[in-house]
Amino acid sequence: MPKNDGFGRGKLVVTLLRCAIGWHFLYEGLSKVLADQWTAKGFLAGASGPLAGIYHWMASSDIAMAVVNPLNMYGLTIIGLALFLGIAVRFAAISGMALLVLYYFAYPPFGGVSYAPTEGSLFLINKNVIEALGLALLLFSRENGYGLHGLAGSFKKKTVDAAGDIQTTTRREALKHAAVLPVLGVMGYGASTQLRKGGIDAFSGATRKIVVPTIKDLAGTLPKGKLGKFEISRLVMGGNLIGGWAHSRDLIYVPSLSLAYNTEQKIFETLMLAEKAGINTINIGWPSNPVLQKYKKVTGSKITVISQVAPNMDKNDYFCEINAAIDAGADILQIQGNWTDVLSRDNKYDVIVKMMEKIRGQGYVAGMGAHSVEGLIRCEEQGIIPDYYMKTLHHDRYWSAHPVENRTSYEVMGGNSPDHNKFHDNMFCAFPEKDVAFVERTKVPVMGFKILAAGAIEPRDGFNWALQNGADFICVGMFDFQVVNNVNTAIDVLANLKDRKREWHG
Repeated sequence: MPKNDGFGRGKLVVTLLRCAIGWHFLYEGLSKVLADQWTAKGFLAGASGPLAGIYHWMASSDIAMAVVNPLNMYGLTIIGLALFLGIAVRFAAISGMALLVLYYFAYPPFGGVSYAPTEGSLFLINKNVIEALGLALLLFSRENGYGLHGLAGSFKKKTVDAAGDIQTTTRREALKHAAVLPVLGVMGYGASTQLRKGGIDAFSGATRKIVVPTIKDLAGTLPKGKLGKFEISRLVMGGNLIGGWAHSRDLIYVPSLSLAYNTEQKIFETLMLAEKAGINTINIGWPSNPVLQKYKKVTGSKITVISQVAPNMDKNDYFCEINAAIDAGADILQIQGNWTDVLSRDNKYDVIVKMMEKIRGQGYVAGMGAHSVEGLIRCEEQGIIPDYYMKTLHHDRYWSAHPVENRTSYEVMGGNSPDHNKFHDNMFCAFPEKDVAFVERTKVPVMGFKILAAGAIEPRDGFNWALQNGADFICVGMFDFQVVNNVNTAIDVLANLKDRKREWHG
């Protein structure tokens, strides 16, 4: 007679463990099989860690992807089905462990990279490790639990257990082994119902598909120009939305909403989409350098990074941000616009000169940003000419523009006024005609920014006005869902530009 010593309970625990892991694999596999043109390319392209090069190579090879994709989809499905039903358990366990090792080293939780298909904050141990340990237990255990393997042979068969005791497989035992079939049916029905309601998971645990919006509607190729040795797209990605500077006037919730939307993963996906659409350059505030550094490291991106830099006037350290931006891998450095305004207003041209010399002395292109054209005119009078200007460039024909008689040259630096008829974070070109006059006579490239007046001007209108009035490049902050439309608009505007007086520089 079989012993009633908890052996049955142990068998049940093994069954539950095996079926739980099996269901995870099975659902992961089927969700990919049923997905429209699912591919592991995004997962592999974003791999990090010491073996990242191997994964990146696979992502770049059509031949490798032709093997990797079906192995993922059908391997997960078959392994999951075998584990759940209790068929070839040890072979399934070995195969499952092999896949989990590959997933683990694609995004190893060694610290420093949070853009990964993880749940929670992890270091060294993640669910791939835990699941692999569960499979190892199944591999080395003499007990396989209940499953179809127990139906092999007759319905009444004597066997000897690990302790040497005789065990008998009865019809009741056979029913227990067969119970995995209706359980699988119930779970499968529930999953199919959920999938019909909510669709296929775009984010899955064992292998993750990066959600990158489509570029199928891209209208053409975005033209490029030159800044120093760099060939950059005429449309440059702005960094304000990444850094959370929304310039949203009295809509005080917008900066926090922007930051909540633009998680690190969303930033990476947006940049990947922008690069696919032809935008090969981004202009960022200095605090965003670590994000771009990580993005380039994780994805292998070659995007050109223009970093704005500022002096630390409290410590008389004019080069701290310059050095840090270089260390972070920035490609082009530009004196931040607010600081050009402040330093020119306060006649501290020596600081601007020293920063320009430092940037150029390190072999970098040196740009100068500004909101007030008065500041650029003053610098020009002092003989300070950058390698390129980055100038706010928009018209004032929109409803929230405050009256021209109330505007001053350096009002952007004065803070927002409670008076609706004075500056309130709604205008960055106080005197557009002066901006245009300056741009038209300068002999270095000009990048127009805030050309949409923080969302007050329609893209086609803003793009056309800035480019027609002399901008060689336009810098625009955008969310992922705006990228393709903005690129198409830029392509169309550039192709049909009329009455541009200034020759192209860069």
